[in-house]
This record gives sequence, structure tokens and C-alpha cells, in this order.
Amino acid sequence: QVELVESGGGLVRSGGSLRLSCAASGGSGANYGLGWFRQAPGKEREFVAAVTWLGGNTYYADSVKGRFTVSRGNAKNTATLQMNSLESEDTAVYFCAARGGGLSRLDPWDVPGGYDFWGQGTQVTVSS
Repeated sequence: QVELVESGGGLVRSGGSLRLSCAASGGSGANYGLGWFRQAPGKEREFVAAVTWLGGNTYYADSVKGRFTVSRGNAKNTATLQMNSLESEDTAVYFCAARGGGLSRLDPWDVPGGYDFWGQGTQVTVSS
């Protein structure tokens, strides 16, 4: 069992920046990829970004490319999501998720079903 805790959400004006963090604990020491998803009221949970265990591969939704950057911490059990040029459409609850299996796992990185564990989420609100 892997526990994930997100932090760093809050209220920011349009055009501003926020940095989200995800800390993972527990598990068997397997190499977990970490992903970020978001869910706005009345909408489905959608993929934002993901990073592999060693940080060598990153994936982004088209809507955030060039504005968001995902990375792993030196301790490898953490991930950050740097969000710049925020827009009102980015308002949502942001979730961190972990997936095991390493790069040999074939299911997609950009769907919720590709992840095994989830955090509780952190609210991001962008005011226009």
C-alpha cells in the first residue's frame, strides 16, 4: 500500500504560479511512476502530467504543455508540479497518483485506470 499526500494548493490570480508537491510513503520499494490528475466540479477526472521513477520520462496533457512542469525529487518518493501562467480553466482539485510496474507496464499513463494509488487531492483556484 502506498500513501500519497499532496500539498501546495491555494488561490492565485490568473497568470500566476503555484507549485504542488506529492509525497509518497509505504509500498514495497518498487519503482513507482507518479502522475497528476485534476477534477473540476461536474467534470471527469483528467490527466495533467506524469513522471517516471527516475524522472527520465515525462508526459503532459496538451492543455498544460509549456505552462506546467513535472519532476521527481532527489529522494524519488516525491514529485512536484510547477504550474505557471495559470488560467481560470485550471481551477480544480489536483490529485497525485502512483503506478507500479516500471516502464514495462503497458497501460497508458494518461488515464486514471493506469494508476494504483491516489492521494486525497488539493484544491487549486485561479481567479480571473
